Amino acid sequence: MNEYYYYGLAATIYITTCWTFAFVRWFHTCNEPKERHSYIWPDRKLQCLCYIMATVLVPYAINPTDEQAWVLMKSYFPATYYFYCGMLLLCYTGTVKQWSRWKPLSWVAACTVIGTMITPVFNAWLPFKLVSTEGGNFWHYTITVESILMMAYCCVAMWQVWRWIRESRDANYSNPDDFPVKYASVVVLYPIVLTPLLWPAYILDSRQTMAILHLLLAMFNIVLLITVMPAWRRKYILPSTAEDEAGEDECNEPSCVEKHIDETAKQINAYVVQQRAFLDPHLKIDDVVDHCELGRTYVSMTFQRRFGSFAKYVNSHRLDYYDQYMAEHPEETKESAALASGFANYMAYYRAKQRQDRY
Repeated sequence: MNEYYYYGLAATIYITTCWTFAFVRWFHTCNEPKERHSYIWPDRKLQCLCYIMATVLVPYAINPTDEQAWVLMKSYFPATYYFYCGMLLLCYTGTVKQWSRWKPLSWVAACTVIGTMITPVFNAWLPFKLVSTEGGNFWHYTITVESILMMAYCCVAMWQVWRWIRESRDANYSNPDDFPVKYASVVVLYPIVLTPLLWPAYILDSRQTMAILHLLLAMFNIVLLITVMPAWRRKYILPSTAEDEAGEDECNEPSCVEKHIDETAKQINAYVVQQRAFLDPHLKIDDVVDHCELGRTYVSMTFQRRFGSFAKYVNSHRLDYYDQYMAEHPEETKESAALASGFANYMAYYRAKQRQDRY
């Protein structure tokens, strides 16, 4: 009986860190994310919801000897973890990455998880037994299949986020805030790192292994909280010059290439400057390519040879517009002027201004 006390204690520690994570993430944030939370940290509410769901595991923390509570506990992690990871990976880039495109798939995954877990949850929380021994065996196979499906869902999310990381390295964003590439590079690996911790307790039916898992996950919760909590310290990437692509045009003579670049520069300038596309805070180099109906090779080459880089070119016009806007609207705040000038916020303006002053 003594070892069961430690099993319950380990579960309590894990659940407590989950509650702590949800509480701190909900209430602790700086002013900038509070004002623009859907842009800065769109996954904040979902993170809180995912972590507060650990509350369903309370019956095991209270009585680790209860068989129904144990079935719920050992099933919970393989059944839910990959869904949580996949959903958060897809949504945390928010409106910038059109989270709405992924909502239907995520709702199907959510309904699958709820449908699978609702019986073990009620079986553990209610004072009477809902599932017989034979039904428990059936539910074991059901949860195994559901877990494999959620792993596939999570792999889709990881693949998509990895694509976004590669896009960000191609100077695709005029606002580096549009994609926190360093944060993404870390969280995209979380499902892989924790996979070896999730399955042993379920496969081996071992409470001792589960207790070790609880303690490891509790420490992970604290580390993750420290990582994501200080939103104002998040690292931003300054896009480098775009990479050239080959084989889109047959004009290889130097004079022909330069002439084509000059024409491309005029079209880019007409769209970005004359039509004021730079005022769109989410403007990407792909938007320029699509709007001008130009080959991406020459668009990338033009920014590299004529304008330095896509971000530098766009932000230089935003900085000029900011000065003009402040002169014409002296009553406006710096934050509102930055937003009106195409920056994600005043800090984005400030960073762009510092970079320009260094050149």
